Amino acid sequence: MQLQVARIGKPHGIRGEVTVQVLTDAPGDRFVQGTRFVVEPASAGPLTILSARWNKDILLLAFEEIETRNEAETLRGAKLFIETEDLDDDDDDEGWYEHELEGLEVRVGDQVVGKVSGLHTLPVQDLLVVTATDGKEILIPFVEQIVPEVNVGEGYVLVTPPPGLFEVNAEDDAKSEAKSAAAGTSGDRADAGDNA
Repeated sequence: MQLQVARIGKPHGIRGEVTVQVLTDAPGDRFVQGTRFVVEPASAGPLTILSARWNKDILLLAFEEIETRNEAETLRGAKLFIETEDLDDDDDDEGWYEHELEGLEVRVGDQVVGKVSGLHTLPVQDLLVVTATDGKEILIPFVEQIVPEVNVGEGYVLVTPPPGLFEVNAEDDAKSEAKSAAAGTSGDRADAGDNA
C-alpha cells in the first residue's frame, strides 16, 4: 500500500530544488538522502532524494533525477508516495494510519460496542471515529489512557472510556436532532402564515 508524504510545489533556485508541502508527522525520517518515492503522475518519477534542507519553515528537496529549474517546474503539483511495506517496525510507535484502523472492532472489555469508521487527525490529539452498534457516531480521544490497545492482527481496538463518554456523544446527537426538529416545526408555521 502507498502512503502520500508530500506534494511538490514551485521550483527554488536554478539547480532543480523544489519546495514541498509536507504531509507526514515524521519529515526527519521520510526525507533523507537516498529515499526513493513513487510519484503521481508516474511519468514524473520515480524520484530519489539527493538533499533535503529547511528554509525557515519550508522544506526544500533536490532529486538525483532533476538538475535544472526547468525540469523542476515539470514536477509542480506531483504527489510523492512511499510504500508502507518499506516503513520500519519502529514506526508503530509514531501512531497508526487511518486505513489500518478502519473496520476494526471496538471493544470495552469483552463487549463489542462498534467499529472504527475513521480517524480525525487534529493538532492537539487524534479522535477515533466509531460507529456504535446502534448506528450512532461516537468520537473517542485516541490517547493511550482511553485506547490502551490496538491489535490490527486480531482486528480490534480495546477502549477504556471514562464514565459517560458514550452517553455524552449520544446526548449531543439527541440535542442536535431536537434542534433540527424544532427548526423544521417553526419553518412550517412560517410557511402556513405566508399562505394565509
